[in-house]
Amino acid sequence: MNIFENRFVDLLPADISTGNKNRQVHNALHSAVLPSPVSAPITLIWSPDLADGCGFNASFCSSPEFAEVFSGNKQIPGMRPYASRYGGHQFGHWAGQLGDGRVINLGEIRCQDGGLLALQLKGAGPTPYSRGADGRAVLRSSIREFLCSEAMHHLGVPTTRALSLVLSGDAVVRDMFYDGNPEKEPGAIVCRVAPSFLRFGHFQLCAARGEADLLRQLLDFTISNYFPHLMAERFADCSREEIYSRWFDEVCRLTADMVVQWFRVGFVHGVMNTDNMSVLGLTIDYGPYGWVDNFDPDWTPNTTDAESRRYGYGRQADIAQWNLWQLANAILVVTKDAAALEKSLKDCSDYYGTQRREMLSAKLGLRNFEAEAGDEILLDDLNELLQAQEIDMTLFYRVLADFNLAGSGPQLPQLIEPALYHPERVDTETVARLNHWGERYSERLRVDRVQNEARKAQMNAVNPLYVLRNYLAQESIDKAYEGDYGLLHELYEVLRRPYTEQPGFSRYAAKRPEWARNKPGSSSLSCSS
Repeated sequence: MNIFENRFVDLLPADISTGNKNRQVHNALHSAVLPSPVSAPITLIWSPDLADGCGFNASFCSSPEFAEVFSGNKQIPGMRPYASRYGGHQFGHWAGQLGDGRVINLGEIRCQDGGLLALQLKGAGPTPYSRGADGRAVLRSSIREFLCSEAMHHLGVPTTRALSLVLSGDAVVRDMFYDGNPEKEPGAIVCRVAPSFLRFGHFQLCAARGEADLLRQLLDFTISNYFPHLMAERFADCSREEIYSRWFDEVCRLTADMVVQWFRVGFVHGVMNTDNMSVLGLTIDYGPYGWVDNFDPDWTPNTTDAESRRYGYGRQADIAQWNLWQLANAILVVTKDAAALEKSLKDCSDYYGTQRREMLSAKLGLRNFEAEAGDEILLDDLNELLQAQEIDMTLFYRVLADFNLAGSGPQLPQLIEPALYHPERVDTETVARLNHWGERYSERLRVDRVQNEARKAQMNAVNPLYVLRNYLAQESIDKAYEGDYGLLHELYEVLRRPYTEQPGFSRYAAKRPEWARNKPGSSSLSCSS
C-alpha cells in the first residue's frame, strides 16, 4: 500500500497550540487534529477508477480495514491528520477565520501516474475550526457530495472527487429546515480527493491579518508545487512579485474555464463564497447545488439565497469575477502592483466571454462562433424561448441534435416536446416562434456544411443526457434511509457515462416530474442538505 506524504504539513507553519478546542489561529496554516472514532463504519460505495489510481485494489476497498481507514478510525503509515486555516467572504460579507470545520486532511498519496493527490475526510469530527459544531456530516448530504463529485468528473468539469462514502453507525442531530425541529439522522464520512484543496480564503486570511510573510510563504509553496512552470527558466528574470502576478493571471483563467463548464452542463454551485473557490479552478464543496431543469438564468438551488439570488445560474460568472477581485486584493499586499492584477481581471473577463461563446456554439453543433453570422442574436433568442416556454435545458440540447436539415424529420416544435414542462401552453404564436428560430438555425448550419450525423455526434459529446437532477439524488437518499442502497449504486453507474444512451435507464434521462418542482430536497436545498 502507498505511503502518505505531507507537503502542506512539512513545508508550512503549524499552529503552536495543541488540543481540539475552538480557537483563533495566528501565523499558521494548519492545526494537528485526529479524526473522532465512529462506532460501526461500513463502506457503502467507492469510486473504482479513483481507487485504482490511488493504488487501492478492489479487495482492500471491500474490506473492513478500508472502512476503518476512511471513517477515520485507523491511520495508514505516513498520515499526519490536520485541519487547515482559511477565511472568506460569505454571501458578499467578510466572515473572518473559517477553516476546515468538519474536514480532516489525511495527507497526500503518490498515484500510479507519479502525481500526488490529497485526501481528506468530510464528517470525521470536530476540529479547532468547527466553531462549536460537531464536525460531522449526515448521510443525505454525504450522498449528494459523493454523487456530485463523481458526476462532475465524468461530465468533464474540473472538480474535486470522492473516493468513498462510509456509513458511521452513529446518529447525527440536524435541523434540516432551520425551523427548530432537529432530528437524529445517520452519520457518514466522504473521502474527498484533489491535487490540492487550497482556496481563495487561505490567502485572504493571511492578508486580512497582516501576515505578509506567511502570505509570501503560502504563495511560494503553491506556485512551486502546483504551478512549477512559473518558476521555469523562461521566467528566471522575473521578480518574486512578478511571478505572483503571473500566478494570479493563471488562477483567473482556470476559474473562468471552470465556470464555462458549469454553464455547459447546466450546473449551479449554489454557494460561491470565496472559501469555496479553489485556486486550481476545481469545483469544490458540494452543498446546495443543482442542475437547471426548466431554463431560468435566475434559478438557484440554495434556499438561503432564494431572495437575493446572488448565486443564481446566470450570475455565476459575475460572482467568480467578484471573488477573483477579493483574491487580488489579498495578494496585492505582497505584489504591490495593482495595475498588473487589474489587467489580469480584465483579460479574464474577455477570455471568459470568448470561451463561453465557443462553448455555446459547440452545444449548437456549430464549427465556431461567428459574430458576423448573427450567432449572438441566435443564442439570445434561443435562451429567451427556453425560459419563456419552460423548456428543459438538458433535454432540449439532446433532442436538438436530431434536428434534420433536410426537413424530413419532425419540425422543431414536435422535436422538443419531450423537453417541454407545459406542452399544453404551446399555442399558435409559440409554434410560429419556434419554427422561425428553427429556420434561422438551419440557415446557420448550412453555412458550416456539416452533415447531420457528424453534427449530432459533436453535440452529443458536449451535451449530456444524464445529469444529477436533485430529485434523482433525493430518491436515492430516501431509499438509503430505508437501508436500501441499490438505487445509489445504480444512479452512480449511470452518471459515469453521462453522454452515452444507456438502454433500460431512460428514467434517468427524463425531465423533472411535477411532484418534484417544490418538494424539499428534490428542487431547492438548504445549506444543511
